[in-house]
Amino acid sequence: MTKQEKNLSKNNLVVYQAANGAIEVNLNCQQETLFLTQQQVGQLFGVQKAAISKHVKNIFDSQELSEKSTVSILETVQSEGSRKVSRKMEYYNLDLILSIGYRVNSKSATKFRQWATKILREHITKGYTINPLKIESNYQEFLLTVDRIKELLPANIKVDTGSILELVKTFADTWLSLDAYDKENYRSDKATKKKVSLTADDLMAAILELKKSLIKKGKVTDIFASERNRNSIEGVIGNVMQSFGGKDVYPSLEEKAAHLLYFMVKNHPFVDGNKRSGAFAFVWFLQRSRILNTSKINPTALTALTLLIAESNPKEKDKMTGLVTMLLRRK
Repeated sequence: MTKQEKNLSKNNLVVYQAANGAIEVNLNCQQETLFLTQQQVGQLFGVQKAAISKHVKNIFDSQELSEKSTVSILETVQSEGSRKVSRKMEYYNLDLILSIGYRVNSKSATKFRQWATKILREHITKGYTINPLKIESNYQEFLLTVDRIKELLPANIKVDTGSILELVKTFADTWLSLDAYDKENYRSDKATKKKVSLTADDLMAAILELKKSLIKKGKVTDIFASERNRNSIEGVIGNVMQSFGGKDVYPSLEEKAAHLLYFMVKNHPFVDGNKRSGAFAFVWFLQRSRILNTSKINPTALTALTLLIAESNPKEKDKMTGLVTMLLRRK
């Protein structure tokens, strides 16, 4: 057996410690935490109740955790000989169980700490962790999300896993609106419709300042952000700000920003640096419009999003700009 399974409850709850130290739970409910008795925690980490009592006392004495928020008194029916007796018992929640795991001196607890440290390090350095149990419980939704991304990419495109995971995480709430995605219904009441001016001269001035900075750092050459044809940027801005019948074709700031990113990347207005200039123009416009939210538009997600647009099929333009619009409107 690769996992030393320990049945710790008769209420559809199985807790075991995997070979790598992970605490895993199989329970038929929607709880966000779990409760174990002192004896069950001792079984989990392979020590006696007395050791658990000592660590719990130290945890509360040091005010690492509060007894009131981590311990519950529950009535439990126990078998004592031929009798079934109802007794009130203390149950520890997940926060307290994890804290105990960092203090106990046993092989099981050591494995747990090694596993927990690995997970924490991965989360800090990569910015994400994957919970296989969560994916399994929402497996169909997970596969649907992956398929949605694949549909927007040519068969031969390779985008690194970290970027795709960051993109999925960034769109986490938005992807739940799959009905809107399927129907290409990207408009919503959260649209920002205030007027903001956008001219080719303003954008080019900002991009040229970026160019000077990058040249000074030795990161680009003089051909960076050089227009492929005269008035290329003016054409991009004309597309973004176009109107019909006296009304803007893209009425909200979010739609304008999404289309600015798309046209800057896909129309190739520059000889070199279209993706970098497009990403810069996108953030510049959001900041200028005062709707930039760095919790949604972080560097990794922006990079993945820009690459996704760059490699997408032109037939998927509405879906790509729609996804960006949904992201910007997500609260």
